[in-house]
Amino acid sequence: MKALQKIQSRFVPMPMENIDTDQIIPARFLKATTRDGFGKNLFRDWRYENNDETKPKADFPLNQSQYSGEILVAGKNFGCGSSREHAAWSLLDYGFNAVVSSFFADIFKNNALNNGVLPVTVSDAFLQKIFEQGNDATISIDIAAQTITIDATGNQESFELNPYKKTCLLNGYDDIDFLLSKRDTIAQFEMNLK
Repeated sequence: MKALQKIQSRFVPMPMENIDTDQIIPARFLKATTRDGFGKNLFRDWRYENNDETKPKADFPLNQSQYSGEILVAGKNFGCGSSREHAAWSLLDYGFNAVVSSFFADIFKNNALNNGVLPVTVSDAFLQKIFEQGNDATISIDIAAQTITIDATGNQESFELNPYKKTCLLNGYDDIDFLLSKRDTIAQFEMNLK
């Protein structure tokens, strides 16, 4: 995984609530055996007319050139529905390193953290302030400080982050990498048992 300390980026607004994992990555695209290529089908049914890549829906944010960035800002209850890990894979493969919402489904939140996508939970009021920003506005997320800032206004909120997952994100560790980083400590513990 890629280490994440700070993310400063423009954002893509999706103010819809209750975006479920079947909309994030439709079930018909879950046949792949690797994580590659899922970004192509992110929000597939919302992005294209009749599932035709040559007919992008002009009103969908991912199809609008004024929106770009490493941060997706979504309405309340993002990632509800089925527990598919592919939803996190598709967001990461598309280029999103963080998703901001006022509520995340627990399984999605854990899948995102396990795959290097930071879910940032903010208050409804702060989320609304983000949506009120213009197309060129940027957001700064400091993982170590656990803060999110609207750069243009200076408005800032803190967000919660599991200490273990924070360590993993800051260092680019998956669960195995984390254990390997403790190799010397484990060896010393074993020596002390003798």
